[in-house]
Amino acid sequence: MDPLHPHGVFFRDTRFVSRWELGINGRPIESLGNTIIDPFRAAFIGRAARSDGLADSNLLVERRRSIDGGLVEELRVTNHSVDIAKCSVTVSLGADFADLFEVKEARTPHVPRHTVRSVGSSLTIEAVRHGRHQQISIDAPGGHIIGQTITYQTFIAPQGTWTCRISMTPSIEGIGPDMDGAIRPQDIPEERLLAWQSHVPTVSLSNAGLAKILQTSQADLGSLRIFNPEHPGRVVVAAGSPWFMALFGRDSLLTSFMALPLDPSLALGTLCTLADTQGQKVDARSEEQPGRILHEVRFGVNTGLALGGGSAYYGSVDATPLFVTLAGELARWGFQSDVTRSLLPAIDRALEWIETYGDADGDGFVEYARTTKHGLINQGWKDSWDGITFANGALAEAPIALCEVQGYVYTAYLSRALMAQDAGDSALATHWGNKAAALKDAFNERFWLPRRGYYALALDRDKNVVDSCASNMGHCLWSGIVDDDKAGAVAEHLVSKEMFTGWGVRTLSSAMAAYNPASYHNGSIWPHDNALIASGLMRYGYVEEAQRIATAILDAAEAFGGRLPELFCGLDRDTYPTPVPYPASCSPQAWAAATPIQLMRVLLRFDPCLPQGGLWVDPVLPPRFGDIRVANVPLAGSRLAVNIVDGETQVAGLPSTVKLHRTVRKPLVDLLDVHRNGGGR
Repeated sequence: MDPLHPHGVFFRDTRFVSRWELGINGRPIESLGNTIIDPFRAAFIGRAARSDGLADSNLLVERRRSIDGGLVEELRVTNHSVDIAKCSVTVSLGADFADLFEVKEARTPHVPRHTVRSVGSSLTIEAVRHGRHQQISIDAPGGHIIGQTITYQTFIAPQGTWTCRISMTPSIEGIGPDMDGAIRPQDIPEERLLAWQSHVPTVSLSNAGLAKILQTSQADLGSLRIFNPEHPGRVVVAAGSPWFMALFGRDSLLTSFMALPLDPSLALGTLCTLADTQGQKVDARSEEQPGRILHEVRFGVNTGLALGGGSAYYGSVDATPLFVTLAGELARWGFQSDVTRSLLPAIDRALEWIETYGDADGDGFVEYARTTKHGLINQGWKDSWDGITFANGALAEAPIALCEVQGYVYTAYLSRALMAQDAGDSALATHWGNKAAALKDAFNERFWLPRRGYYALALDRDKNVVDSCASNMGHCLWSGIVDDDKAGAVAEHLVSKEMFTGWGVRTLSSAMAAYNPASYHNGSIWPHDNALIASGLMRYGYVEEAQRIATAILDAAEAFGGRLPELFCGLDRDTYPTPVPYPASCSPQAWAAATPIQLMRVLLRFDPCLPQGGLWVDPVLPPRFGDIRVANVPLAGSRLAVNIVDGETQVAGLPSTVKLHRTVRKPLVDLLDVHRNGGGR
């Protein structure tokens, strides 16, 4: 671990160990390779350099590193020689107690004055930073400690092996990583993951590459789960490693949505946790407002560096409608009673925020404008400072109404209508259905650019259309806010050579002035973005286009070794036959990990809507995917088996109250059209 790079051991958004260097006989180790054993363990192999300068070395060095209540490194040195090897093994440590954002942005932290104490083979490094007592405890049995270096002197017999074990535990104000006294600390991550994997679906595929991708997605989502000690049974998904190991409103909501076929408890835990932290008051510094769903929570980072200057920041325009949308989707999966019992008040407060603070100028569209210089300039999912631009490259100025956010609001209205309808409240269902219809009409009139054949990215502060051709309009397809007669033109743009690279859809068309394939949001490829685009295309019946995007992203996943990163560069596949990584991309990252699951759902056309009494399944899998068998799929308190073998689809385990439809559900001919006519089902 090198302090000049974004390396280290992090706990509660603080870097504890910034330097961890192994040397043998005064020389560094030559790396030969590494492997990820599971989400909590990795192995590294190398060899010690020879003192005589010759290339081959007789000393093979194996290191196994694990996260188990801290960091544990097990070191194994094997002497593949006919002579005894005299070895001086050193591990040099450094601690800067840097804030996560300082590391991420490559800012040199001010290393606080710290105290170093050693007793026998134990080492303690202590410091006070930002008023908090922070401590690192090192245990190195058999080692001799001078300063911050651990030294072992050993003789290794011919073909013999020497081993040692070093453990490090961080703490802030005496509080370290959570441990359960009934289980050895090193068993906690493994036990949690194994327990989770025992009840999530199992997949058997004849396509080995696809099988690896789905297995990796499942393991990554399991490793990104975080637990609240105050609610042990409630689990949420952190946004991504290493920079976003925290609860994020938008990220956690969309990830939970896409992971519903895997584990609906992630969605329920996320909704309950976000409901507990829902805005209660107006606070310009944190951008908190009554009913608003937060953007992120940070626990250990210096509040001067965190967004909003505090631990909780609410500057998100889309988390609130997505909160209602996820609740509606959970109800469609048969969890209506859970949603109604515990979440309905929070859902209605969220809808109130949408109609008041979200639409502050009363024009019918939800927009954003930050209220603090410590907040995000852009507050949709493209939240980089230059993420929202006109076709000529000029920056849009807030308040900004994003096209996809109007779609999220549309689904929020329909979700609330569905809940009301299921509860037998036809008047309330009609109210929200009519609001959805009015928003859809207004959106298609105001955002559609007929001469260009696509939707405007946004409206700016002067209500001018932000005329960039961007991937955001694919989310509008996903939500269903797009008029049928405009969907074909949108689909054509999304798979055009300016947008589709062969590895996926770019965030911004290459014909736009701000296009940069190696930027964060202006031409890169985001897997979750493509998953929602593919979902939208399939919703409107553009099967071939949805298949192209789905298979492109899955091809990229295979090229990345089975794990999709947060994003990658938007370069053409014809020129770059392997996808080009984006620097500092999170991996694993939550909604990227959930993307393959969502894409499989899209291709299976697996569409539950229990309030309407049915499950719609009509697969359109590419032939190369082969046979697929999925067991233990959660739905309405039951566990389903879905098998697609030789082109035939079988579904077993459905509750008797749920009817299986081997067609496609028509989502646009449901609540909206019924409530326009004042009726009810």
